[in-house]
Amino acid sequence: MFTAAAESFLKQAREIPAEELRRFASRVAALLLPGRDAGPEAVDGLQRLHLVVAATKYPRPLDGKLVELLQTVLCLPKCPEQVQVLCAAILREMSPCNELILSCDEVQDTKLLSLISSILLAQGDKKAEVSAVGQRIVKVLEGRLPEGQSSRHLLPVLSNVISLSPVSLTEEQTNVVSKKMVDWLRYASTQQGVPQSSGGFFSNPRARQPGPITEVDGAIATDFFTVLSLGQHYTEDQWLNMQAFSMLRKWLLCYGGEGLSTPNSDDRSEMDGSVMSMVSTTSTSSHLLPPKERLREKAFEYCQRLIEQSNRRALKKADGELQKACLIEAVTILDIICKQDSSYVYRTLSSLKTLHDTISGDFTYARALLPIAQFFLNHGEMAAVDSDAIYKHLFTEIPAQLFHNPSLAFEFIQFCKDNSQLFTVTSSIFRQTFPNLFKFLAWNSPSLISEFVDLLPFLLDAGTAIEIFHLLLDLPCLTAALDIQLRSPSLHVSEKAACDPSVKPATSLEAFRHPVYKSMFQYLLRIEAAPEDSPERLIPLRQLLGSLASSPRVVQCAETVPVLLELFFSVVAEFADKPLVNQLVLLVLQRSDQLYETPAFKDDVHRVLSSQLLTLCKLHPAFIVELSKELLEFLGSVSNIRNKEPLFTHLVWAVGEYMSVSYDKRCTVEQINRFFEALEATLFEITQLRPLASIPNYAPRVITVLMTALTKLASRSQDLIPRVSLFLSKMRMFVQSPAVTSVYCEEDREEILIRATELMNLLKMPSVAQFVFTPPVDVASTPFQRDTNASLPFALRIVSRLLEGGTGFMPG
Repeated sequence: MFTAAAESFLKQAREIPAEELRRFASRVAALLLPGRDAGPEAVDGLQRLHLVVAATKYPRPLDGKLVELLQTVLCLPKCPEQVQVLCAAILREMSPCNELILSCDEVQDTKLLSLISSILLAQGDKKAEVSAVGQRIVKVLEGRLPEGQSSRHLLPVLSNVISLSPVSLTEEQTNVVSKKMVDWLRYASTQQGVPQSSGGFFSNPRARQPGPITEVDGAIATDFFTVLSLGQHYTEDQWLNMQAFSMLRKWLLCYGGEGLSTPNSDDRSEMDGSVMSMVSTTSTSSHLLPPKERLREKAFEYCQRLIEQSNRRALKKADGELQKACLIEAVTILDIICKQDSSYVYRTLSSLKTLHDTISGDFTYARALLPIAQFFLNHGEMAAVDSDAIYKHLFTEIPAQLFHNPSLAFEFIQFCKDNSQLFTVTSSIFRQTFPNLFKFLAWNSPSLISEFVDLLPFLLDAGTAIEIFHLLLDLPCLTAALDIQLRSPSLHVSEKAACDPSVKPATSLEAFRHPVYKSMFQYLLRIEAAPEDSPERLIPLRQLLGSLASSPRVVQCAETVPVLLELFFSVVAEFADKPLVNQLVLLVLQRSDQLYETPAFKDDVHRVLSSQLLTLCKLHPAFIVELSKELLEFLGSVSNIRNKEPLFTHLVWAVGEYMSVSYDKRCTVEQINRFFEALEATLFEITQLRPLASIPNYAPRVITVLMTALTKLASRSQDLIPRVSLFLSKMRMFVQSPAVTSVYCEEDREEILIRATELMNLLKMPSVAQFVFTPPVDVASTPFQRDTNASLPFALRIVSRLLEGGTGFMPG
């Protein structure tokens, strides 16, 4: 975050008017004119100008003469380095720039070439600048540099060229650089550099003698130099060694294989299937190898040395963090090398297996376990190595212990997403431990939702769908439980509260160790799948965790559940069979009562479940008949209207639509009658006018959908038509009663009355009513039968108008 002073400066820079900017730029230009000494005043002016042009997303135009002057000053032989850097920074911020006349073709000074190249690469390759820069950089690296010049200014530019356009380098040029990288990686000095000293009376010649390079544990380095070799002062070749390693992965991905690839392409491609000798390449003199293969060999040696250096105990914390970062990079590079040349696989396996055994117990090395697992995923089958122990440790221990590490969480889920198809084939551990992955999502919901949307379809199948459904609904509870788990070590609980089940825990923190709630927490925080266990056991825990419902982390997690639920049903619809659909329908009804105790979360989940209930209906309409007992129980409770009106309304619609012999030959008149009586009783209950009692404010949509469903059922069992007609005829009295007019607005009352009128008119022609409400399945999807916004089909309104004959009819 910026300080208040920095924010003030940025605001001023963004809001400076164009005219004021023009005057200020003129003053800066005057300071840069030929013959003027570019001193502190010029530096200050350039710094302010850079702030102005860099403070906004849109370009701030500068006078063409100033742009030309900036380029001229940049290329002056004796220009101060700070002024050069500022001029280059301003020109980069203005890119793409039409007034640019810079070229790198004749530039000899490597620092200046680096600055000019950075400007040219920022132009967007309008004039093939990327290729020109790449050609020039390689040419300078290939030749002998003048005294005082350094190649290390050019390697970052070369890395940028590779990212922007790998094809800009020819094979001959890549061979040149590969040879250079071999020297930089393998043959750097193991003596420290000489410190820059001006001498003087008190200077000590012996103190300026270069000392040996040391390891991170303080021991003198006896092997070749790497990025983990430490010194007070570094030589030129040591700097090149470190820079070469930093771009080694990108270089191998682009130019290390048989064909050209891009550094952003998937480096997890399958290994070359050609038959290759398993004899180590060390049996051939590396000097006789082609440049690509020789670079692979030296890169392999370099990475193996890094793995050996990572076993040393660092004296400084910063060196320890550097060890971990280099270890991750080394294992990743070894994986790339083995993909490009399978003869390295057997030489790498043993060292990585030993490395895993060494670091697996130290959670500070958790990120390094991911590239190790990636290596065994890519090469374990070829080498006939059983890697299940590596996968099991990764998927059981890491999410459970480090779910609160945001960067690790992202990398872990990304790793799972990248390897999801491979994991489902290679190892069953991935699917066995999927509840553990939801801990990452529960704790880091906003930042991981996109990755989990991509991963969830791979987790879902007929065997996991039910448990994942429960996991999604309990996700906010899991967030609250993880919060308690993190805080529980610091909680002081009395021995009596911890051991006596009769003592009710005062807080959710105390409940974490309470005998009654402990098993509930263990189930919610489980590591492996438990499909046979019942989520009903969590009902007391959901109520207890309600105290954390207002926690920002819990709220954020709850907001992601509806998105994932919709994805869940869309994926399940692709493979669900009839038994699974029936099970999900029952769970929708059951879990609608068993949700985390927050009103907003319940409303959102009910909305999604109700809409997805229709998806299940389309998949398997026969569940209306097969689950009639459970559906009747749900529809017979008026409290379900108050607590979950969307779900109740959609289920009523489904009964009216699909309780028909057209969808299931097992549908009988007796079943239709039972549903009719249940819905009739419910509608009577919510529309009954009682003395001295006000009617509850049910949504008009509930009443109209209930009336419509009853009419649909009566059209299929025509003995029920008189009962429906009598009920509908009383709706005018209902909507005109004082109790109703005090609750419903005029539009709501009119909606109910119009629907009742339409239904009554239609029932006067039972055969027409049966066609409208129960069309043959092959015509049910025609425009005449589409039911939009819970209104009746268009045919109903046509029939109603014909019967009214222009005079109209209202039930009285």
